[in-house]
Amino acid sequence: MFKIPELLAPAGDLTRLKAAVLFGADAVYLAGEEFGMRTAASNFSKEDLKEGVEFAHKNNVKVHITCNTVPHNDEMERLPNYLTFLNSIGVDAIIASDLGTMGLVKRYAPDVELHVSVQSGIVNYQTANSFYNLGAKRVVLARELSLEEIAEIRQKTPKELEIEAFAHGAMCVSFSARCLLSSYMTGRDANRGDCAQPCRWSYALMEEKRPGQYFPVTETEKGTYILNANDLCMAEHLDKMILAGVDSIKLEGRAKSHYYTAAVTNAYRMALDSINVDNIEDWVLPEAAKAELSKISHRGYSTGFYFGRPENSQTYENAGYVRDYAVAAIVTGYEEGKIICEMKNKFAVGTEIDCLEPRKTPFVFKVEQMFDKDNNEIEVAPHPTMIVKIPYPVSVAVGSLLRMKG
Repeated sequence: MFKIPELLAPAGDLTRLKAAVLFGADAVYLAGEEFGMRTAASNFSKEDLKEGVEFAHKNNVKVHITCNTVPHNDEMERLPNYLTFLNSIGVDAIIASDLGTMGLVKRYAPDVELHVSVQSGIVNYQTANSFYNLGAKRVVLARELSLEEIAEIRQKTPKELEIEAFAHGAMCVSFSARCLLSSYMTGRDANRGDCAQPCRWSYALMEEKRPGQYFPVTETEKGTYILNANDLCMAEHLDKMILAGVDSIKLEGRAKSHYYTAAVTNAYRMALDSINVDNIEDWVLPEAAKAELSKISHRGYSTGFYFGRPENSQTYENAGYVRDYAVAAIVTGYEEGKIICEMKNKFAVGTEIDCLEPRKTPFVFKVEQMFDKDNNEIEVAPHPTMIVKIPYPVSVAVGSLLRMKG
């Protein structure tokens, strides 16, 4: 019997955790100030972790903590106390890739599920079964697997072992993100969460006896982005992931913005909510969800390895993002027929606003009139964080995002 999988969203800090929860995540994954694979994200202090777990659990959302770096000896001495703390605040799962860390999780966080990270490179059922025998509740499969291979892993592993797979976000040119390129070129270790992303740089050839003369690798004056992978997007194929036996749909992006977290979570929530598992063969991604994924910052999309050897999986011209929308303001209330919001980017009377409301289809309206916090009519909102009031006939939920094109 097939079921709708868990939607697992990224949370780079407390603000983004609350956005993920508000916009429809079933679970969030995040890191403390150590042992997580994203130094670019703000991450969570112990106080933030406590608050985040309490907020998530109050809204029936689970919290998964990443401990997926490859720790050195001095870190191993600090890890037991951290794991004991995570156990004490009631986190739901710890994601690990290092065998020593996994052993410590079972010892010092006995009430917490052990999930095996994508960094472990699980590509076959034998490895998945081995981790299950070591006490894993879930395995996060390598990104390099096809749907057919995932289905075979599902068939040849215990039904109690959950399968998690990435459905959306940045792809790494190295196998399951186990890359040494950043360490070699910059001294920043990708396996400790500090990747400088040299795969996104532009490269050219230089001949040994002609220093300073650069030769393009391809026929372009800009050089070439020979390692630059496109972003993954499986939104139109969630039915196939379900049929393959995936229990958790994972969204990448702990270093992404509050807006990205809200929008991508909302889009996949809409998509999953539209699926009827009893009639799954007729499912089509709703146009509203598809449109949302074009409004967030992204590189070109591909389906990765899910349908075999990737095609159109790299962009060679540049490493830039498509960014067509910006957040104008965040809704903080609704009073006397007016949306109360905190301004983020300059906008004015006449601006067309696209409103992203939690768990709802976005809608568009034009700002016909605008007031400041003292109810003085204004033509433009020029200052970040200023309070703006916009007349609108229907209440808009707190936490909604008002965005504009351009």
